[in-house]
Amino acid sequence: MNSRILGVVAAAVMALSGCGSAVDDAGQGEGSIGSVGEALSGAGLYTSGTFGGNGRACATCHPTTTGTFSAADAQARYSADPGDPLFRAIDSDDGTGNSYARLLTDATVLVGIDLPPNVKLAADPNATAVTFQRGTPTTLDTPALDPVLMWDGRAASLEDQATGAITGHAQAVAPSQHDLGKIAAFEQKLFSSKTTKSYAEGGPAPALPAGTTDAEKRGAKWFDTSVPSGVCAHCHSGPMLNETNQFNVFNLPVGARFVTAFVSELNPKNRPVQTFIFTNPDATTTTVSSPDPGRALITGKVSDVNFFKIPTLWNIKNSAPYFHDNSSQTLEELVHHYNNFFTVATGGGLTLSAQDEADILAYLMLL
Repeated sequence: MNSRILGVVAAAVMALSGCGSAVDDAGQGEGSIGSVGEALSGAGLYTSGTFGGNGRACATCHPTTTGTFSAADAQARYSADPGDPLFRAIDSDDGTGNSYARLLTDATVLVGIDLPPNVKLAADPNATAVTFQRGTPTTLDTPALDPVLMWDGRAASLEDQATGAITGHAQAVAPSQHDLGKIAAFEQKLFSSKTTKSYAEGGPAPALPAGTTDAEKRGAKWFDTSVPSGVCAHCHSGPMLNETNQFNVFNLPVGARFVTAFVSELNPKNRPVQTFIFTNPDATTTTVSSPDPGRALITGKVSDVNFFKIPTLWNIKNSAPYFHDNSSQTLEELVHHYNNFFTVATGGGLTLSAQDEADILAYLMLL
């Protein structure tokens, strides 16, 4: 199959799945040898390029239909073929490939993070890296419309992100800059709707739906940026619903991209907790215990502990699971988590009733 056909096939897959259009280059010039044994286009590199690794391609974890995968997806793929590239020893329960219970139950992969020079692991002061269980961010809309990549923001560009995933999760050799550029260009054509595609091309920003039913209209008020009572808009504002606004409760600047939703603090899935020792600029130390400190291990700042990227809410109904650790497998679980978050964050001053949760859920289904 030549590179032009691969590009057309990938575009057809996305068109059928409602992910907008993707028209790739014809694969001219320098190219890598992929699993089909020939020079691949950007679409081919994304869907089939394995770069001599363990058989995984970008699309293994980031299919063009949703940009991510859920536990249900993993279970279906394992049932159909236990040898599916998603299931490799690097992400197995014991590191040898004997069990994939975590992948099948939580859809989390193992992510290694280098420790900043000023951060030590209390249990092993000589450790230079630490491993966490994390979910896979969707590639729909993000590459073209969001300047921040990865849950902790550690990738400065799409090329950096692709290099890390290919050399890490796919255990392959680093692609050439030429091929990385083709992958990045292809990813920038992945959208969840015609509306977001148009916005990326200079069209109008997506407009929030007003809602039709009483529940949807009540739910919309939680995202109203014009009044402080639009609590959800404290973090989910802006065109892609992933920026803080002037009412945010953490006093972050407008457009801030990282915040805590108390996922690590509440640790609803009881992920293993580790203790980290931060050396501050004034030479004092701060000890932090967390299942995943998030952004703090990229910046080295205690003020960033448990902060993670604010994700877009567009197409949220199709991008489960949720949060950096996939601790909410459904939208219902996500909304209920925020009840727990609001209760703790406000000292009981704000809680969600069953009707509130149902209203917010109804509204999220419109996005």
